[in-house]
Amino acid sequence: MKNLPLIDLTVIALYLGAMIAVGFYFSRKNKNAEQFTKASGMIPGWAIGMSIYATFLSSNTFLGVPGKAFGGNWNAFVFSLSMPLAAYTASRYFVPFYRRTGEISAYTHLEHRFGSWARTYAVVCFLLTQLARMGSIFFGIALSLQALTGYSMEMIMIVMGISIIIYTVMGGIEAVIWTEVVQAVIKTLGALIILYLIIREMPGGVPKIVEIGKSYNKFSLGTFSLDFTQSSFWVVLLYGFFINLNNFGMDQNYIQRYHTTSSAREASRSLWLCVVLYIPASLLFFVIGSCLFAYYEAHPELLLAVKMQVAQEQATGGTSVSQALANLKPSDYGDKVMPHFMVTKIPTGLVGLIVSAILSAAMSTISSGMNASATVFSEDIYKRYINPNVSSKQSLRLLHLATVVAGMLGLGAGIAMIGVKSILDIWWTLSGIFAAGMLGLFLLGIISRQTRNHEAITATLIGILVIIWMTFSPHFPEEYEFLRSPLHQNMIIVIGTLAIFLTGLLLTRFIPTKISKKPVVVSLLAALCLLL
Repeated sequence: MKNLPLIDLTVIALYLGAMIAVGFYFSRKNKNAEQFTKASGMIPGWAIGMSIYATFLSSNTFLGVPGKAFGGNWNAFVFSLSMPLAAYTASRYFVPFYRRTGEISAYTHLEHRFGSWARTYAVVCFLLTQLARMGSIFFGIALSLQALTGYSMEMIMIVMGISIIIYTVMGGIEAVIWTEVVQAVIKTLGALIILYLIIREMPGGVPKIVEIGKSYNKFSLGTFSLDFTQSSFWVVLLYGFFINLNNFGMDQNYIQRYHTTSSAREASRSLWLCVVLYIPASLLFFVIGSCLFAYYEAHPELLLAVKMQVAQEQATGGTSVSQALANLKPSDYGDKVMPHFMVTKIPTGLVGLIVSAILSAAMSTISSGMNASATVFSEDIYKRYINPNVSSKQSLRLLHLATVVAGMLGLGAGIAMIGVKSILDIWWTLSGIFAAGMLGLFLLGIISRQTRNHEAITATLIGILVIIWMTFSPHFPEEYEFLRSPLHQNMIIVIGTLAIFLTGLLLTRFIPTKISKKPVVVSLLAALCLLL
């Protein structure tokens, strides 16, 4: 731990000041709710594309991906390789659909299709997903800055959270998008600087990095066997496709941006620009993780302080620090390696720029999540159930308040995550759980036009039971081991989505219309089919 030099603190302060200034600038335009949520549909497609790219490239990527590559291999990069197929599906079918409806909320049409319960269920899933996302990203900020400053993680999260809330509340979606354009450039530049510095410090340069990486199988994408019990190539590919399909087709963060462009064509172009930018950028972070592994293999003594810190954290109960130290694996301290490199090897002046890059990675995703959560709360909860006749001025005030509350809840989730082993693991697990049911219900409503309300309710209930079982069965006692799910946790969203979608199709296909109008009968028949 160390205190940052004045020049680095100045760089960080200037960056934060600039972001808040953007919020002040766009606050002059935010005179109504439509401007706050849609920016009057006047944002160019290229800016939206960079904005979506910046949202994807969060601190989970900036810190979690190098940590994942350091502790393992490039298996998680398969997630990025799934993006083109998801983007094609979304640009072909989902973007035109949302542009035709004109609804700012991604979930309004679910009520038109199945009733108010479907809309409410999707909204709850979305808000829980955002809570998990913002919490993991707040945690990522604190993890890196704690190593640089020595301040507590709680204090760092609070200070940064307040800064993000200020410019997001003041500037609305337009401030979010244009700050993300700037942040996309800063975070990419920061990653390139880190890579250059690692290679410069590495004895033997790139050839030595490749040699060490090959000897430890660091460049593997995972096994190609059809094994769904471990994180194989196919498990991550399926997970990535379903998560990205949920992102591009159901996530309010992205749906809302489709309405800020002038046409559906511009919205689709922005989607593809995100894919073109993100795939090489994510590869860059895997390369950084492998380079860090090679560097510390060549200088193992430099990691003693990090290992000791992690061992002290894990030394609980009857485990001593020396025992915990002996049992440490690279995956146990992977997330702490890049912050440690920044502290010890990045020159004064550049540290401020790198920290700003990490902050921009976090702030872009958190700010868009806050704005989207506020929009969903306003449209799908407050106006739907509390006061549908709210005035334009009241609506704008409601959006401001909801943005603050969303930010504070995300901050609280981040504090609760202190001590997790891997940022990327905890985010992937939580997002898979919350997104699975939402995507399955959405696909059922879009693809099967014959599916009725009762079939959809039954299918969703069965899907939720499957998701709960897959999530918690690994924790069953030994005597109930036979009831545990044999599949990898990343398969939760895949199986959960398919459970809802296919159950809905089967009920629609094989249960007569008269019976389907009796929800109790449908539920009993579906439960019997599930047991069989």
